[in-house]
Amino acid sequence: MNNTARLLITCPDRPGIVSAVTTFLYSHNANINDLDQHSTDPEGGTFFMRLEFQTPHLNVSKESLEESFGNVVADRFDMDWQISYASEPKRTAVLVSKHDHALLEILWRVQRGDLKCNLTQVISNHSDLEAEVTAFGIPFHHVPVDKDNREASEDAILKLLGDDTDLVILARYMQILTARFISPFPNRIINIHHSFLPAFVGANPYARAYDKGVKLIGATAHYVTEELDEGPIIEQDVARVTHRRNVDNLKNLGSDLERTVLARAVKWHLEDRILVHGNKTVVFT
Repeated sequence: MNNTARLLITCPDRPGIVSAVTTFLYSHNANINDLDQHSTDPEGGTFFMRLEFQTPHLNVSKESLEESFGNVVADRFDMDWQISYASEPKRTAVLVSKHDHALLEILWRVQRGDLKCNLTQVISNHSDLEAEVTAFGIPFHHVPVDKDNREASEDAILKLLGDDTDLVILARYMQILTARFISPFPNRIINIHHSFLPAFVGANPYARAYDKGVKLIGATAHYVTEELDEGPIIEQDVARVTHRRNVDNLKNLGSDLERTVLARAVKWHLEDRILVHGNKTVVFT
């Protein structure tokens, strides 16, 4: 994996894109081992590509490869593109409140190597989970939040995150983030919402689902935007329920969905499998 590079491309669809990309990589001794593509329309659509290639035998440096790709291929096809390297795992932080299920799932999967990232810290507005986090050898920071110090709290968290955090995971962080906090991390904050969005946006979705008498409950992982629970959806899952389930039953059942849905979304982001297109995502899994 340390020799793997990933190329993501979004551009107007037209003939010759795949040929140009693969020919360029071949000319620099890159071995392509995985390629996915999608177009929104056969004529005049938007083209998406995710490509994995191996780097040990490149005949130029990574920096020169990227500069040349931009000049030779990307400019020609008006591409929005990026190359990332598995040998440079994303610096990741988790924000959490009191619920531990989503957090512990992330910690466990990072420890066993399923989520390949550099998990730098866990930040919480409560101190309840400090022992669980430090048991995994991860730094824990308690940053209290109340209505009178919200801006100061966000400043403290932003200072902890610094300029080099690549991904922020909201593992049931029960605070609404301001636009000032979100703006430095476009499509780099993933939230788990305990509802099958767009149903039951906001607080207490299980109680509202119970009152509505739904037969399905769900969980949604999405990127965070300034509009509450309206960001591009990455992954969802559902479970069937009956009239015999009360609100506590729904919460317990939903917790399992939340854990797995968040973990899948984080994994796909870490592996550069997600392309955002407006308020939608293209996910190559």
